[in-house]
Amino acid sequence: MGYPGQRPVIPPQSHRDDRETLVSEHKHKGKTCRQSAAVFNVVNSIIGSGIIGLPYSMKQAGFPLGILLLFWVSYVTDFSLILLIKGAALSGTDTYQSLVNRTFGFPGYLLLSVLQFLYPFIAMISYNIITGDTLSKVFQRIPGVDPENLLIGRHLIIVLSTVVFTLPLSLYRDIAKLGKISLISTVLTTLILGIVVARVVSLGPHIPKTEDAWIFAKPNAVQAVGVMSFAFICHHNCFLVYGSLEEPTVAKWSHIIHVSTLISVFISILFATCGYLTFTGYTQGDLFENYCRNDDLVTFGRFCYGVTVILTYPIECFVTREVIANVFFGGNLSSVCHIIITVVIITVATLVSLLIDCLGIVLELNGVLCAAPLIFIIPSACYLKLSEEPRTHSDKIMSCVMLPIGAVVMAVGFVMAVTSPQDCSHGQEMFYCSPDNFSLTNISISHFQLTTQLSILNVSIFQ
Repeated sequence: MGYPGQRPVIPPQSHRDDRETLVSEHKHKGKTCRQSAAVFNVVNSIIGSGIIGLPYSMKQAGFPLGILLLFWVSYVTDFSLILLIKGAALSGTDTYQSLVNRTFGFPGYLLLSVLQFLYPFIAMISYNIITGDTLSKVFQRIPGVDPENLLIGRHLIIVLSTVVFTLPLSLYRDIAKLGKISLISTVLTTLILGIVVARVVSLGPHIPKTEDAWIFAKPNAVQAVGVMSFAFICHHNCFLVYGSLEEPTVAKWSHIIHVSTLISVFISILFATCGYLTFTGYTQGDLFENYCRNDDLVTFGRFCYGVTVILTYPIECFVTREVIANVFFGGNLSSVCHIIITVVIITVATLVSLLIDCLGIVLELNGVLCAAPLIFIIPSACYLKLSEEPRTHSDKIMSCVMLPIGAVVMAVGFVMAVTSPQDCSHGQEMFYCSPDNFSLTNISISHFQLTTQLSILNVSIFQ
């Protein structure tokens, strides 16, 4: 669907090449991209490193409201992913950028480009923070290593991991060479989920519950939506997955998204619930910051998570570099420019991550500033402008609801994240990990009651 006198929009070369590569590979091999494979790709895009912050979002919103909000964000994600493809069908486009360009012209394309740059760039900062926090504690468990040794400090680990791993991987020009990372990340994330579930049973009863642990709602619910949005956003991948289907249709895509969302929300709620039930009001933005350093099972989980974010980092860098290439260089970078831009992006992200040690605030800001408009606002705005359906059509009604809610989440969430930041441990071990505080003097378990006494805190928990 076009407009009189409007020139056809040519999507950026890199995105067009990505799509053509996916489609041509399937045709060349005589195979189709099965719906099950598409479901796996979408689930893998959602269940990524952002899942680590979901227990923290329960703390922000209040556990009961947090669960409801997680269901709601998953529903909105489901709806907006389908809405994007419907908008593309109406406009005759096949990328997120070309859809927005066709709908709102160059200003819209520029705004989307800014958001699509900021989202992965801030994600890169969060990955560096996670790498420094997790791997420093892994190295501390090596026999004979002094925990206070500067060589295993988070700052040096961030710099070394950047120079040795993420920078060389990020210099690849072809993202297809990073394809196996998806499978590795999925396997490691599954292991991490298993560890979190195991520890809610073995560790949860011994952690004192905060007084506000079961409050229905808390004032920071809007920020919680930002963290959830950061975890669920996968809209930048949806056109590639859709284009890889043989004879793609909106109906087929809708089925894939419904199944993918159901799987993702089940995993997300399981992770968020187990993480929050273990630590309640003490839950940190990086859940691994809550576990004691002498927990070897969790140390293995930290290692898995550190590897996951190191392998995911280059993909985010690829996106930021492509945005710059498309906006300023017409989609093509010389070898020298490719190296310079990559080094500059990674250097700036590294410097910022060295100054910040609280993951929660980074997740909040990325969620409310970037993920919220990419999920709530832009898909709804595009569909409302392109669709000729009556105002009473369900898609238009939902779009009219999503758009203002997204604007509120973006504005209010940003103000609250800046003016009312949540406390974090700043890398310090939690109080309950102290040998004095965690010496259990009496544990009695019956069918009706679980009582745990901590010798110093003298805390009793009744369930």
